[in-house]
Amino acid sequence: MSQRRPTSHVTTHVLDLSRGRPAGGVAVRLESADGEVLASGATDEDGRVGTLGPARLASGTYLLRFSTGDYLKQNGNGGEAFFPEVAICFVVSADQAHYHVPLLLSRYGYSTYRGS
Repeated sequence: MSQRRPTSHVTTHVLDLSRGRPAGGVAVRLESADGEVLASGATDEDGRVGTLGPARLASGTYLLRFSTGDYLKQNGNGGEAFFPEVAICFVVSADQAHYHVPLLLSRYGYSTYRGS
């Protein structure tokens, strides 16, 4: 089985820990450090956004902004979302081939890490 190769320098994956499944339909934006939106998309049924942004980014600081509130409201949160948005700030080095930045989400918490 061949492994899918990402078409973007940055990819992401959102997992809903409270439901034990991928979080589909989460809107995601990739922004520069000064707030310019470079790309946007939404997670697929597997919770992934594989084509988010350009194939290469310049070295610098970037932000992934996840619209978690809508997702949490629609998937059993019942009422207002405690985290209506999650913003993950990270540093890119242009000489690195790929950055995968997953988000592990639950009703009252989240975590992230540099994936592969």
